[in-house]
Amino acid sequence: MSAAATARDIAEGHATARGVAAAVRAGTLAPEAVAEAVIARIAAVEPWLRAFACHDPQALRRAAASGAAGPLAGVPFGVKDVIDTADLPTCHGSAAYPADWQPARDAPVVHLVRQAGALIAGKTVTTEFATAAPGPTVNPFDPERTPGGSSSGSAAALAAGLCLMAFGTQTSGSTIRPASYCGVAGMKPSPGLIERHGVKPLASSLDVVGPMARDLRDLALLASVAMRRPEMAVPDAPLPLAPMALFLPAHEPAAETGVAERAASVLGAARQVRPPAWWEALGPAQADVFAWEASAALAPERDLHWDRLAPATHAFLRRQDGITAARWQAGLAARDRALGDLDALFGGAEFLMTQAAPGEAPRGLAATGPAAYNIRWTLLGLPTVTVPAGLGPAGLPVGVQIAGRPGEDARLLRQAAAVEDRLRAAGLEARPRLAGTVPAQV
Repeated sequence: MSAAATARDIAEGHATARGVAAAVRAGTLAPEAVAEAVIARIAAVEPWLRAFACHDPQALRRAAASGAAGPLAGVPFGVKDVIDTADLPTCHGSAAYPADWQPARDAPVVHLVRQAGALIAGKTVTTEFATAAPGPTVNPFDPERTPGGSSSGSAAALAAGLCLMAFGTQTSGSTIRPASYCGVAGMKPSPGLIERHGVKPLASSLDVVGPMARDLRDLALLASVAMRRPEMAVPDAPLPLAPMALFLPAHEPAAETGVAERAASVLGAARQVRPPAWWEALGPAQADVFAWEASAALAPERDLHWDRLAPATHAFLRRQDGITAARWQAGLAARDRALGDLDALFGGAEFLMTQAAPGEAPRGLAATGPAAYNIRWTLLGLPTVTVPAGLGPAGLPVGVQIAGRPGEDARLLRQAAAVEDRLRAAGLEARPRLAGTVPAQV
């Protein structure tokens, strides 16, 4: 849906970012009306969803009153709380930082979306330092289940219509997995395409900013702004599907719902490719690279604020004990060897499709779900996108993950949009009902 949106569309949770921006640029929707609709929807949902670490209605009103122009004109936006904002606190999901910890300026990627007209609705909840300790956010479709992590608040806020675009981050599976659990679109871009300055470092060889949105064309629009590449935007017209193969490595957790196989049958992508011999070893390699780099990035918090950190963060940091530079270098070497053999991975296909997560969001809020379906793609730096793929057996969202070759992010977004179109046409676009009372169903 790309038709111009109204304030009622926003309040009822079924507007698109493209529709809002078109209406604001056309003068048929005032930014102030967008702000009031978002504030009302947050007030209705946030008390039980707890997606925002910080939401300041007056700051949102002031931003709207200053006017909005550009490709994201008037679009309500969520920023993960590991990304610096000049007008809202940035606390990294941790008591190690005071609640009013205020960066001096926006991270460049936040500056870009503001310049494009976006209205920052708030800072979204993250696990502590984007690692293991969950925040308070619940899954918007079942409060007894995780929304995923570490970009918990961004995924949940999008699913509930509290914002229409958001930033997450990914070091293992922190954008792709929560997008799947919450039924939204998320992207792990190729490294270097989105500036990371002003983003809390975790593992420099792995970290990326993860654009997130409620559908693939909104996601592509956000990527075009964040990457400063207008060609990333995807037209609303129907798109062809490029050759794609099903990729189901046997060593990863069993897919609980057969999401990828079901999507493949709809898409006519029944051909499967076998993982190369080196694929399985990339899991431990990613763990070693992550451990070595995170042990340095989080050393100040570990050494100076240990007593303020969550128990799950203690456990995460203790797992880094004993990691050596030799293991880190071996992990990077395994990555580089694999990148030299990508033809063996893709098996003649232009894109691969696999699960974004094992299935629906697991029960419980003490953990955010396994990242096994994501870590190897992250180590390799291959761009991946979560495409919502309907509902699982419990009536909760599930998603597929589309992977492309390094640097082919624009082609990947077009392929993912074509996949989304066909899955919707087959009836796999159905959205579950939110768990709480809201003005209307999303």
